[in-house]
Amino acid sequence: MRPALLRLPVLNVRRGAALHLGCTLWQADKSLLAKLRRKTGFSISNCKKALELHDNDADKAESWLRAQAQAQGWEKATKLSGRRTAQGLVGIHIEGHSGVMVEVNCETDFVARNEKFTTLVSQVTKDFFQQAATATPHPQGVVKESFSEEQLRAVPAGEGKTLGDKLALAIGTIGENMSLPRATRVTVDQDTQLVGYCHPSTVDQDMPRGRYGSILALRTHRPLTEVAKQLCAHVIGMNPKAIGEEGDPKAENPDDETLLVHQEFLSDPSLTVGEVLREEGLQVVDFVRYEAGETQVREE
Repeated sequence: MRPALLRLPVLNVRRGAALHLGCTLWQADKSLLAKLRRKTGFSISNCKKALELHDNDADKAESWLRAQAQAQGWEKATKLSGRRTAQGLVGIHIEGHSGVMVEVNCETDFVARNEKFTTLVSQVTKDFFQQAATATPHPQGVVKESFSEEQLRAVPAGEGKTLGDKLALAIGTIGENMSLPRATRVTVDQDTQLVGYCHPSTVDQDMPRGRYGSILALRTHRPLTEVAKQLCAHVIGMNPKAIGEEGDPKAENPDDETLLVHQEFLSDPSLTVGEVLREEGLQVVDFVRYEAGETQVREE
């Protein structure tokens, strides 16, 4: 009786490639794989493939992964482009006398709460601010500029990429259609201060985010107090259409009032906003209010 043949697995080794055997090297590869996955957020199989293609060079593997994800993101973005993006977040960033508000939309509220999406909103807001901050360095009064989605997608975002590239990468990673419907840049003179607020409010490195956002340009000779934030919250909650003046006609029903100065102050309905402004020595010069998804509702 002949002994049974021992069948060994056939190893396909590329010409010129090194065959690594041994516990020590496997442990090193495993550690590198875990580190790359934590850093990029891509699947284990994709990270493993990237390391294999680039002989365990983590930097090259990461670059390859992001290029592949972006290419797939553009392809997926094209396929998903017709899908409605009525959820999302508003991001605000203010430094000195310059501030921006950016809206980033997605398909579902679930993704709007996703950490990758919220991080994207912060990054997009910061990138837009950095490009926009020096545009009008010494304005007279208040300069308020609006930006369309087409303009936003073309904004540089570092490493030779644009905000459109960054959005495509997120679409490829998260798997939902997303959009950059609008942004506003506000620049004020030395006598005017900017204050912003988001609701529900989450803050990432001093960058507020929320479904609603507002920026107010305030003129005062006093340091700003908590009332400034309360006025931002009022604009979000009461949605005035214009600032108005004390002598302007009031609405018959206070609930229908659209002029800011005549509205009942949200934090103290016994006072009007105009009365609060007089008490605090404040003047509202201008304001911007966003609600994520509202532009789509208006277009339908």
